Amino acid sequence: MSKIKTADGEMSLQSTDTLLGTVTFAIMQTNFWVGDIAGNVKKMSALALDAKSKGADIVIFPELALIGYPPEDLLLRPTLAERVKIAMDELSKIEGIVIILGYPHIDQHGTFNSAAILQGGSQKGFYHKQCLPNYGIFDEHRYFNKGRNQVLFDYKGATIGLLICEDIWHDAPIRTLKKEGADLVVVLNASPFEVGKQIERKELLTRQSKTHELPIIYANTVGAQDDIVFDGGSLIVQADGTVAHEGSRFLNQLIMAQFNPNTKVFDEQLKAPLVLSEESEMYQALVVGLRDYVNRSGFKGVIIGLSGGIDSALTLCLAVDALGADKVYAVMMPYEYTSSMSLEDAAAQAARLNVSYTVCPIHDAVEGMRAALAPLLANSAPDTTEENLQARARGTILMALSNKFGHMVVSTGNKSENAVGYATLYGDMVGGFDMLKDVYKTDVYRLANYRNRLEDNPVIPERVITRAPSAELRPDQTDQDSLPDYEMLDAILKMYIDEDLGYKAICAAGYESAVVEKVLRMVDNAEHKRRQGAIGTKISKKSFGRERRYPLVNGWSITGAF
Repeated sequence: MSKIKTADGEMSLQSTDTLLGTVTFAIMQTNFWVGDIAGNVKKMSALALDAKSKGADIVIFPELALIGYPPEDLLLRPTLAERVKIAMDELSKIEGIVIILGYPHIDQHGTFNSAAILQGGSQKGFYHKQCLPNYGIFDEHRYFNKGRNQVLFDYKGATIGLLICEDIWHDAPIRTLKKEGADLVVVLNASPFEVGKQIERKELLTRQSKTHELPIIYANTVGAQDDIVFDGGSLIVQADGTVAHEGSRFLNQLIMAQFNPNTKVFDEQLKAPLVLSEESEMYQALVVGLRDYVNRSGFKGVIIGLSGGIDSALTLCLAVDALGADKVYAVMMPYEYTSSMSLEDAAAQAARLNVSYTVCPIHDAVEGMRAALAPLLANSAPDTTEENLQARARGTILMALSNKFGHMVVSTGNKSENAVGYATLYGDMVGGFDMLKDVYKTDVYRLANYRNRLEDNPVIPERVITRAPSAELRPDQTDQDSLPDYEMLDAILKMYIDEDLGYKAICAAGYESAVVEKVLRMVDNAEHKRRQGAIGTKISKKSFGRERRYPLVNGWSITGAF
């Protein structure tokens, strides 16, 4: 008979052999659909039984696996407590294996982000997350109460402590577990992807395990929810900080690991997963983000306005890799300013990727709108208004095809363009998902070259990458007619958006004051556009929407001293 030590006392945990042999853990690196409690229970039951058949003693599911992450205001639904109770009762019926899973715990004291220990027909104990993140994409203070209980349980001679995600980024929770006698720590996680995050996780776990001389199981989820992607990469770290097991990135995986309670050492995996380059992990994140969003939204496929430019070319590749060519539809919508090069390159890429491809000229649509507006605009000179009619005609056509055939429109605007408002509301911004929303223009080029390197016959025509970028809304137009060179623009944007640096600091970094002021004003003035744009997969430390939120109307001085 083993014991679970909680703030409320001790509870019994059965084990067939409490002193001899090893403890076999099954870490379920997988995705659970937000809100689908019944479906998640069914999935967990099947996975737990599979783990049991493979010899697992304890199966571990990620943070809030029962309801999915992030559940947002589903946590406020009045029937949630009842649904959770039914689900936990069902999972408790699974015999012959200990189940550790994340779930929302609701009682008279509040709502908690919790981990449950289930065995032999009942819930043996629970742990409430102590450190609630309230930054970036996280707003757990909105929903959860702070946990105050420490939980350790003995199993086959090993004393196991529980933590949840943010807890491990702070010293106090793991220090307390060590003081109370933990032999190892299990951490349930829903840790979102951003570029370089896996390196941070390894450095964190190495530091915490070495400092406290504790092995750590770090179980992470995988898959996408709305604009957030979880990249897996679950880790098991020895007490000396060395990695014993590492899960693959962006893939569902069962990780089996054995722990020796006597030596307090894990076995080690025979073969570590491939280390992804920065371009590779960015690309995979974008693929997973679109795949899960489209499939769970119930769309038959996606439709993309293929212009012959680099943004739509990369978007088409990503969509095909995410969904398959049979679910991707490309439409080229030429006007009098569309070059023959663009027509040729769009057709060539569509053929190379074997997607459905249609050419739908917009001359009649644009001229119809011009004719309707002629009496109203008769005394005004032509400007961007007339240019934007082209983008809006294209947006109308794409949305009509979406309505008729059930394909979601995927827009193609990148982070640099979205940042400075170099896009047309109700035109090229229409769509249900913007794959490149968090991808700077310079990274668009990196990803396009990366995708071409994956095959002997490049899928994006070389001149799409090398030609000067252009919206082709007027003769001989280039993006740099309106914007600084993209290398300079992205450098300024990263300092202003990602690093939260101001005008003076950016100028001090060596950039011309007039250029900096122009760019910063464009960013702030375009907030109303971004608020109306489609969501898109987050890959950077600060994405628009969840993490960077500016008032639409404000009197802030960009260059002022106060």
